[in-house]
Amino acid sequence: MPDFRSILGDDKVYFFDGGYGTLLQSRGLPAGLSPELWGLRAPDVIRGVHRDYVEAGANILTTNTFGGSRPKLGLDADPYELNKAMTAIAREVAGDSVFVAASIGPTGHFVEPLGDLTFRELVDIFKEQIRGCVDGGADLILGETHFDLAEAKAVVVAARQVCNLPVAMSMTFEGEASLTGTSPQTFVDTMQNLGVELIGTNCSAGPEQMRETLKAWAPRLETPTFAEANAGLPELDDDGNTTFRLPPEPFAEQACQFVDLGAKFIGGCCGTTPDHIRALRAKVGDAPWKRPQKTDDAQLVLTSRAVSVPVGFNHPGVVIGERINPTGKKQLTAELQEGVFTEALRFAAEQIDLGAPVLDVNVGAPMVEEVTLLPELVKTLAGRFPTPLSIDSNDAKAVEAGLWVYPGSPLVNSISGEPGKMEELGPLCKLFGAPFILLPIVGRKLPVTAAERLAVIEDLLITAESLGIPKRLIMVDALALTVSSKPEAARHSLEVMRHCRDEWGLPTTIGLSNISFGLPARELLNSTFLSLSMVSGLCSFISNPNSARIQESLHAAEVLLNRDPQAERYISKFSGWTGGGGVQTVSQAGPAGAADASLPPVQAAVIKGDKDNVVALVETELDAGKSAMEIVNDLLIPGILAVGDKYERKEYFLPQLLQSAETMQTAFARLKPLLEEDEAAGEKPVVIMATVEGDIHDIGKNIVCLMLKNYGFEVVDLGKDVKAETIVNAAAEHNAAVIGLSALMTTTMVRMEDTVRMVKERAMNTKVIIGGAVVTEKFCDAIGADGWSTDAIAAVKLAQRLTQ
Repeated sequence: MPDFRSILGDDKVYFFDGGYGTLLQSRGLPAGLSPELWGLRAPDVIRGVHRDYVEAGANILTTNTFGGSRPKLGLDADPYELNKAMTAIAREVAGDSVFVAASIGPTGHFVEPLGDLTFRELVDIFKEQIRGCVDGGADLILGETHFDLAEAKAVVVAARQVCNLPVAMSMTFEGEASLTGTSPQTFVDTMQNLGVELIGTNCSAGPEQMRETLKAWAPRLETPTFAEANAGLPELDDDGNTTFRLPPEPFAEQACQFVDLGAKFIGGCCGTTPDHIRALRAKVGDAPWKRPQKTDDAQLVLTSRAVSVPVGFNHPGVVIGERINPTGKKQLTAELQEGVFTEALRFAAEQIDLGAPVLDVNVGAPMVEEVTLLPELVKTLAGRFPTPLSIDSNDAKAVEAGLWVYPGSPLVNSISGEPGKMEELGPLCKLFGAPFILLPIVGRKLPVTAAERLAVIEDLLITAESLGIPKRLIMVDALALTVSSKPEAARHSLEVMRHCRDEWGLPTTIGLSNISFGLPARELLNSTFLSLSMVSGLCSFISNPNSARIQESLHAAEVLLNRDPQAERYISKFSGWTGGGGVQTVSQAGPAGAADASLPPVQAAVIKGDKDNVVALVETELDAGKSAMEIVNDLLIPGILAVGDKYERKEYFLPQLLQSAETMQTAFARLKPLLEEDEAAGEKPVVIMATVEGDIHDIGKNIVCLMLKNYGFEVVDLGKDVKAETIVNAAAEHNAAVIGLSALMTTTMVRMEDTVRMVKERAMNTKVIIGGAVVTEKFCDAIGADGWSTDAIAAVKLAQRLTQ
């Protein structure tokens, strides 16, 4: 069997197999039982499905291991042995003519601060699963149907630590972003930084919608791509069986168009069968693959979970905000020594509002344990703001700790020519897909001339290449030395920038303020040097964004260098400019910083998700004479309503929604004793929540529970895999107004009807609402439920309407 990598560059189109869930169900899989565990008991059925896909023309078989992680299988299962056995079955059928892709699906848990697992724990979970797949004979590792960037990244890191197999990674998108707010472009940027060999998408509504995803990520796509669409959304037939609206021929007619959009591999997801793959292969025929041409020439890209910041010669200069650094800041230093981040968060919000697209994070101060504190601050900032971060430390262990908690592609500041530094940090940056600043310093002697600096840079580039580190992860510090002591320093910096651009195609950065140290009118020198540098190829600079002259020079140069089309940004910022004024802020904080400064502080805290300070703000309101109920009704509820509106407008995504919800809960916890004493509080409507029998997915249900509590409902969460009788009995016991049912799988959504029927048989007044990725309005009507929702906010509004 050839190495899978060997086919990635040829001109052929290849075919994945199709769906497994409904196919296995039609061949005996009991409703609600894990396909993976059932596969151990019915290996011949699994073998038969694989064989049918091979006969239909599939070039790549997907193993029956999608839910094969320990959290999904439970404590009684052996993930290693199960994954090995399921992969061995696929390998047996595939032989030497078909590739075997080890399917690695989501665990059902979020990475902290969104969830309860650390990134390291998640990597360990995937490593256990991947080891079994590798020993079972897999040709590649396939992460599929992932909806959170951090978890997708964990699969890649785990695979790289376990084996040398190629990695394919697929994300599922809901419209323009994934569940946790990652756009197709940011997904591609992050995966390419990680060196993933194949990038794809699967499990969206159908081929037509998936076309938009392929178009959205095209500008910077360099990696071969694949697409596996559903056969439409699931529907119920008259017998209560799950069906899909797209038969093989119409599916093939639509999905074959993926090839025109640059897809090298195509296949099917939910609802597709061997007949769908057979029809797809016949429709595509011998059409050659044409590698799509990217239209965006960024040299380097930084990402957070939700934002990409391209860095390059034809992109706007990137300001790396320098304020989160304790040097010369007594209050910040004192707080960091106490493990407090109030000032650091304030600096972050301030710099984002001033337009800094990247934030440098440094905690280096006396009596600060950087290995512990740096990752905590990185995690806090990543959870609060969408802005990509630069991890800044001289301590390699602290940098590594920071990389272990970041969901996207941070910048590492920096790797110098100090012996062993590249060998220690370079492979870590490669493993975590983290671009880094290459600092041309060896020992204590500062290289003054351009020739000295370029010699150090060249040596470091040779070392990086030997370690397999791609150029897309490297940015060079042109090194700004103060001209007060070395008058020629600026000229040599400019020469380094030009050489890096013209000879090596590498972007450059610089610590801008160093150039003017010890001289008067420093901003004048800094801004002039910035203009000269941008002409010479400078792509980013580390600076305080709260400088009028710097902002003026930056935006004016962008217009003159033709990097601000129609001078749009320039006009937006300086249309009322009179000269000599302060900086006119253009907020780029996005969702995490989006709260009107005119709002009451408690309400603004909920909108911003400021969990750390909301209790103190509530105390201030109580001291001012407000009652607990007034704070809830006048401040907290309007705040969470505003959050809901932002979520519906796609200004907020799941991370911001959860952050605001937790802030609300923190405030409620302080007010709860006072509310219990207040007779005016009255009784809350009760909602019984449960994931239906046979279904162990509860992420969506947990989010709905949290939001319902925030909107004034009393929630009784029965957990997952709950029988209908248990649900209805609990509703009767608690005199519940609403029952909320969740199901993620097409094989378990039919269990929702059991609860609806039982409620009607007992003539209860309780309303039943349903939700989950596979649930549709048609299904809701078919089983007689009282309503359905697509997300947590919609579920809350539905519950409110039904209880009025």
